[in-house]
Amino acid sequence: MSRTVRALALAAVLLTSALTGCGGSAGAEDSGGNGSVTLRVGATGWKREEALLKFAHLDDTPYQVRWSLFQGGDKQLEAVRAGALDVANSSEIPPVFAAADGRPNFKVVAVQRGNTLNQEVVAPKDSGITSIAQLKGKKVGYVKNTTAHYFLYELLKQAGLGWDDITAAPLEPDKGLAALNGGSVDAFAGYGNAVIAAHQQGARTIGSAKDILSGNFLWTASDDTLQSPARRKALADLLTRIDQAYAYVRDGHEKEYAKVVAAATHQPVDEALKELEEGEAQRQTEVRLVSAQATASQQKVADAFRDLGALKQPLKVSAFWTDRLNSPLRKALSS
Repeated sequence: MSRTVRALALAAVLLTSALTGCGGSAGAEDSGGNGSVTLRVGATGWKREEALLKFAHLDDTPYQVRWSLFQGGDKQLEAVRAGALDVANSSEIPPVFAAADGRPNFKVVAVQRGNTLNQEVVAPKDSGITSIAQLKGKKVGYVKNTTAHYFLYELLKQAGLGWDDITAAPLEPDKGLAALNGGSVDAFAGYGNAVIAAHQQGARTIGSAKDILSGNFLWTASDDTLQSPARRKALADLLTRIDQAYAYVRDGHEKEYAKVVAAATHQPVDEALKELEEGEAQRQTEVRLVSAQATASQQKVADAFRDLGALKQPLKVSAFWTDRLNSPLRKALSS
């Protein structure tokens, strides 16, 4: 047994145990009707989609959904690879690294367009650093193999700097925030709740990724999930419900949904509403089919990581994309 296979087997045991402990199932059964189907779905930061479906009264699925929380899309993909999760939701970056060994056991099945706000490089409030160019020779925390890794690299290039011009410190979001507040890093590249919390503690934005990132967030399913007609049907239905739920929010329910977001992210309702409105104004959240354009966008990201040296070999991302859900999704989304 190879080292990689042994590692994945061990990860499967550990992740399955962890998910079972928080209500997850060790497997997703699909014998019989849809009622016996269980989809184990990942979420990052907080269980946004679970709360969203409940808010929009679309959580009455004829199948079971077990949501599990992870600190990043990369952790979700690790769980998918280990057989402890059926479906992951991430940016374009985590699948690139999950497939880097050339043996991906998952496929990208849909694209969720979304805003790219709260994806920033921040510096402490008492820091003299006000721009990316001033990071030369500084220690910068970042979340490895995520959007933060990518946009930090791109922002450094825009400022005329290379990756070797900083001391890059890979950190999980919560540890990155603690390092920023504790002074052990000079800046931190993060996203979501970590950036929100950093601003609440006085951190300043010195670089934004809103115009760097594509806004493509990928829904990825394990090969085992895609081999099951019942689970494919359930997944297509779930993605359609999520699309409909965002449309419901935009249809005059922004203020009420902002209260849900605020409770989960521990921020004032007015602030959550502002971010929601600004995010939808930047890019409306909606589920889209797999397309050549979306695949090419991720290929650009993979090529950047190859140039950075983070990928040891060139990667053809189309190898882990599939249009297998396009037909049922197209039908459901248009109905």
